[in-house]
Amino acid sequence: MTGDGPGPAVAAVRRAVREFLADPGRSEYLDHGELGVAVSGGADSLALAEAAAHAGRRLGLRVRALVVDHGLQEGSAAVAATAAETARTLGVDHAEVHTVQVHGPGGPEAAARKARYRALRTEAALPAGVLVLLGHTRDDQAETVLLGFGRGSGPRSVAGMRPLDPPWARPLLDLPRSVTRAACAELGVRPWDDPHNEDTRYTRVRLRTEVLPLLEEVLNGGVAAALGRTATQLREDCAALDQLGAELLDRALRGAELEVAELLPAPAALRRRALRSWLLDAGAPELTDAHLRAVDALIGDWRGQGGVWLPGRLEASRRRGRLRVDSPSGRNHEAIRRKP
Repeated sequence: MTGDGPGPAVAAVRRAVREFLADPGRSEYLDHGELGVAVSGGADSLALAEAAAHAGRRLGLRVRALVVDHGLQEGSAAVAATAAETARTLGVDHAEVHTVQVHGPGGPEAAARKARYRALRTEAALPAGVLVLLGHTRDDQAETVLLGFGRGSGPRSVAGMRPLDPPWARPLLDLPRSVTRAACAELGVRPWDDPHNEDTRYTRVRLRTEVLPLLEEVLNGGVAAALGRTATQLREDCAALDQLGAELLDRALRGAELEVAELLPAPAALRRRALRSWLLDAGAPELTDAHLRAVDALIGDWRGQGGVWLPGRLEASRRRGRLRVDSPSGRNHEAIRRKP
C-alpha cells in the first residue's frame, strides 16, 4: 500500500471482486448482507480476503473469513490460527477456524478437498444463499483444464471451474497467481507456502511446476490465459447445449419414462445431455461417457439389446418404445426433475 492508495496488484484484486459482485445476475446473493471467504493463509486467499473486506465495507456486507485446518501437517493448527488473525488484520469482520478429519477414497488431494468443502458448506453454517468466495486464479483454472484433457472426460470437464457455482464464487479466475503474490507484498503480509504445493507426488504440483512451464516455453507464453479462454468458451457452449437438452427432455418425458420417438430425431450430443439429466434425477451417480453412450445406443442403435447397468445398482432399459430406469427390485424410479 502507498500513501496515495493501493498498489497496482491490490487494486487489480479489488477490482476483480468488485466487478464480480456488481454483476446484476448476482445481486440476489448479496441480499443476506453477508459474504464468506475461504482463507488458507496462502497468497491467493489473503489477497482475496482483503479485497472482499474492502468490497464488503462499500456494499454494507459482513465478511466472514473461513479457515479450514485439515490436520495433515505438524503445526497445522498454528497455521490456521495465523491465517485467521491475518484475515482480521486485512479487514474482515469475523474469522473462524474449522478443524476437519481427512479420509475417504480418491487419494489425499480428493479427500482433503471434500472435507474442506463440507466444512465450508455445513460447519460454517452460513445462511442459505450466502456466497463463499474462493481464491482460485487463472493458473488454477489452467491446471484444471489440463486435468480434464488428461482424463478425456469431455467438454464439461475441460470447461474448468465456473466463476459462480452457488454457494461457491471464484472472482479471481481471470487474474494470474503472480498478481495475488504481488498484492500480499503490497499489503505487507507474508503468505503461508503450503509444503504440499511443492510435493511432486501430487498431480497438480507436477502440472504447475513441470507441465505448464514447459508448455509456456514451447508455445511462447500465454498458455494459462489461452486455457482460461478455452474453458470460458466451452462453458458457454455447454450451457447452450444443456438448455437445448433440457427442452428435449421436457418433450420426451412421460411420467418417469422417456418416449424414444421424441429423442430419436435429435443429435446424439443433445440426446446424451437429456439422458444425463434424466439418469441423475433417477439416482444414478458418477455417470461416465461410456454409461451415457450405452444408454443412448438404446435409442440410436436399437437392435433389441438388453438393459444397461448403471452406478447405484440401476438398470436403464427400453420397453415398448420407452426408456425406463429400474432398481434391482424392478421398481421404476420416479425421476424428480431438477431446475435447469
